[in-house]
Parts: sequence; C-alpha cells; structure tokens
Amino acid sequence: MDLNQRIVNYLKAGYPGLYLVTHEEERVESLLNSVASAAGYNLYAWSCTSGLVNAITGENLGDEELGDLLSSIKSGKIVEKSMILLRDLHGWYSDANPLLVRLLRDALAFAKTSAITVIVSGCDFVVPQEVSKLFVRMDFELPDRPTLTKIIKGLCEGAKKPVPMAAAMENVLDAAAGMTTTEAEDAFALSLVEEGMLCHHVIHREKSNTIKKSGLVKLVDAKIKPEDIGGLDLLKADLHSKRNLFTKAARDYGLPSPRGIFAVGQPGSGKSLLAQATGSIFDVPLLNVDGGQLFGSLVGQSEANWRSAFATAKAVAPCILWIDEADGLFAGSASSGSTDGGTTNRVIKTILQDMQFNSEGIFFVFTANDIENCPDPLIDRLDVWSVDLPNAEEREAIWSIHIAKRKRKPADFDLPALAAATDGFSGRQIEQVWLKAMTYAFNEGREPENIDALQAAGSVIPTSKTMAEVIEARRKRLSGRATPASSPVVSAKANTQRRIAA
Repeated sequence: MDLNQRIVNYLKAGYPGLYLVTHEEERVESLLNSVASAAGYNLYAWSCTSGLVNAITGENLGDEELGDLLSSIKSGKIVEKSMILLRDLHGWYSDANPLLVRLLRDALAFAKTSAITVIVSGCDFVVPQEVSKLFVRMDFELPDRPTLTKIIKGLCEGAKKPVPMAAAMENVLDAAAGMTTTEAEDAFALSLVEEGMLCHHVIHREKSNTIKKSGLVKLVDAKIKPEDIGGLDLLKADLHSKRNLFTKAARDYGLPSPRGIFAVGQPGSGKSLLAQATGSIFDVPLLNVDGGQLFGSLVGQSEANWRSAFATAKAVAPCILWIDEADGLFAGSASSGSTDGGTTNRVIKTILQDMQFNSEGIFFVFTANDIENCPDPLIDRLDVWSVDLPNAEEREAIWSIHIAKRKRKPADFDLPALAAATDGFSGRQIEQVWLKAMTYAFNEGREPENIDALQAAGSVIPTSKTMAEVIEARRKRLSGRATPASSPVVSAKANTQRRIAA
C-alpha cells in the first residue's frame, strides 16, 4: 500500500495525529494536496513565519502563534474533514513547555472526535512524551527510480541536454539512490555544469558529501581489495562465492540476499580491512555506521537515529552496511533497563527486527573483538567467523604486502625469517614494525634491509604476549561457535620409517 492510501485510511479512521519524518517539505505538501483531493479534505499549513494558510487556495488565514492555533483547533474554529500541517513542531517542544504540551494534548483530543487530523512534518520524531502515543510515525521514503527519472528528464529538457541512454541512466540512478529530491536535483544540475552531461561519478561524489552530513553513516570508498589482506582465505572465499547474489539473475533464480557476516577476533587482525574489501568484492556501495553516534539524549532519538541510518541503506541498496566494534555497541544491553531506561535494548530490538524483516538488498558486516557481549539473536542472523592472529604463511603474505605497499621489492627480503621473527604479532603490528625498520634506514640515508626489520621486530612485544590471557579466553569462547577465517596450518609430517644401515 502506498503512502497516499495509508494516509487516506488514517483520515477515514479518525486518527488525530500523524508525524511524517522527512527533510522534504515540498514533497510532503505535494503528497498532502493529493491526499486532500482523494479524501475530500481541507488542507491547512502552519509555520511560525507564515502563520496559518489554506494550502489549497493559498489564502492567509492569520499570523497565529502556535498556542493560538492549537486553541483554535480545540475551540472548533477549524471545520470538520480538515488536515492541519504543522512545520518544525520539534523546535517548540524542545523545552517541554507545559502550556504548549497541554494545548497540543487538548487539540488532539478534540481532533479525534471532529474528523480533524494534525500532521507534523519534521526531520526527527520529537514530541513530548505525554502525546507521543497520540501520533502515528510515518517515515517518508526517499524518492524511487521513477521519481528520479522524472527529475532527470525535466532538468535535461530545461538545459537542452540529451537524456542519458539506458545503461548510462541506470548508472546515474544507482549513484543518486539514497538522496532526497532536492539533493538529487542539485547533484544532477552540478553534473550538467561540470561535465556538460549527467555523470554518475559526480553524482556519487555529491552523495558521499550528503551522507557525511548526517554523522551517522559514512559512504566508504572501498579501495581495499582481497589481495591487500594477508590470510583469511576461507572468509575471502565465502565472500567471493556470494558476490553475485545481489543481481537480478540471482533473484530470478530464487535466491534471496546473502546472509551477512560477523567477523570476531583478535585486535589488529584485519577485520576492518576485510569489511572494506567486501565492498570491492561485491562491487556495491559500502556504508559504515558509527555505533557510538546512534545513541541520543532525547526520548526516541536513538531509535530514530538507527531508522535514519537504515533508511539510507535501504535507499542505497543493494549495498553493504558495516557496523564496526559491535561488541561496544551492545555492551550495555544486559543492564539497559536500569542504567539507560531501556534505550540500548530498544535500539537492539529495532536493529534485529530490521535485519529479520526489512533487509532485502543489504549485506550486513559486523566486526567485533569479542562475542561475549553480543546478543544471541544477532549472532543467529549472521555467519560468525573467527579471526585469529596470523600464522606463519599469513605473516609472510602480510610482510610482502606492506613491503610492496611502500614501493620496495618483497623478493629482496627473507620473508620466512621475518615471519618467524614476528610470531605472535598482529597484522597491524607487522605494519608498524616495517615502518620502524624504514625509519632506521631513512635516518641513515639508505634503503631498508632485512636486518632493520629483524631489529625492529626485536624491539616490539607481540600482541600474543601483551594480551595473552585475553587472547586465550577469547579463543575458548569462539571455539565451536565460529568458523575459522583461515585454513588450518599443515605441519610437516615426521619421518617414522625405520632406516637399516647398509
């Protein structure tokens, strides 16, 4: 059921309050005009700058303050079968003015019995707790591909530029997915100015900028490739096998979106790099959610933050949604009821519900150092992989990657010796050892040599020693609960054949 019909149904059912969560005022008013026509309703709009206006005729009905307007509703001044759109209501209730709270409550009570519906439009669902149950929250979806296509055709016609051909149009629409109509129109116009045509690279760049503004979601430029990560061969192979499951061909075949992953294990062992490499493996946008930014101080704000982040992912889909350090995000769930009023549990419940029922086109990647604080329902929805400290073969690969990354030849170094010298080191530590070796050589005005790397390794205490107890405890917790991300080390078989002297 589309949003128009849902609103019509709420009007007919006598709902007193609807809250449309969106940044797009113009689209809301266009939608409500269509609803008013379909339902036979009057439509009024109020803001603190223009007062009350008949949104259909444009007639100004008075520069009323919010309190006066709410009083006029409950007094019966507004005729039956009317919608009243209130703009920026959250600003008036940020300090929970008791008079305005009571006036709103009385107005909604009267509206319920008088075929009047108060509609609030705002970027966040922020209402006083006393009236929160009287509003139905409706998330205003971002524009779909037909809407964006209509904007493109209008702009191209106005600029006297050709409309992109089918393949180019698909690229442009993919790049614009997840933007509001205003953001998309601005990006399209900028592309026409900069390139003389609609170029998906320009639009993608502008989308990155708009997503950054939220502070909740980042669009990650996935430059990391699987070959840039040493080891983790089993996990890489699993991701490679899923790379085509977002395609139309996979859907036509009957395959759903692939099940997400949960990479858990030792710090510095490549989990975050692996998450970034997933973007290049799947060749879809990679979104990163900052878990610490999800929690807000106002009632309902934390859930609203997640919904905003998830709505962005849904609009951009198919995409990868990467939530880093998930164990920190979920750490307070056990005591949430007594320490934060249940906020953490409510956010977790919302995340789990969206993963279960509304995640088509989204591949979830959770990364964490430990599994202990993570809720079982989350673990049940993902393929859990154990990422340990690199073995000897993986350390050789890591050394080779970092040496080549700094524009030196790995063949000039004794990689097995370097791997042996860094036994128990994390991948991150090996990178730091190599940078330390380069520093030695740089200070002496020469190229780095094997001896520099060995000397640098000898000056660093490996993770396996500094975190020995924690690492062993983590390994025990993951044993039997997670699939190893790396193939087991095959040791050389001892020669037990009896030798008889000649």
